[in-house]
Amino acid sequence: MPDHTVDSCAPHADRVEESHAEIRAAFGAFAGKWKLEILWLLSQRMHRFNELKRAIPGVTQHMLTQQLRELESDGMVRRTVYPEIPPRVEYEITDDTLRLRPVFEAIFVWSRQRQAARVGNDADDAAA
Repeated sequence: MPDHTVDSCAPHADRVEESHAEIRAAFGAFAGKWKLEILWLLSQRMHRFNELKRAIPGVTQHMLTQQLRELESDGMVRRTVYPEIPPRVEYEITDDTLRLRPVFEAIFVWSRQRQAARVGNDADDAAA
């Protein structure tokens, strides 16, 4: 029978605690109602502020500005201001954050499969 004493679980518990702390820190970078959506859009291509605002229904100018500033401060988004009149500002995902693209693609696939399953369940419920 396996030994589940506190001593035998301690190394595993330490790893779990350490992993939990690391993933919490990572999740903290995404904390914010719009950050994941902003990052997904920027992983597709560079956007200007108003393009992002139009692409994200319900986001206010204030909230979009705040979320972009936080993402820029965290090194996840790069903001480029061009010295033109009128001013032109572009936002793009950093190379390091671009490594999240496979994660976004996996979420997209999961979402499609989930939606298809829900539609199938709704059809089954209607037929019953």
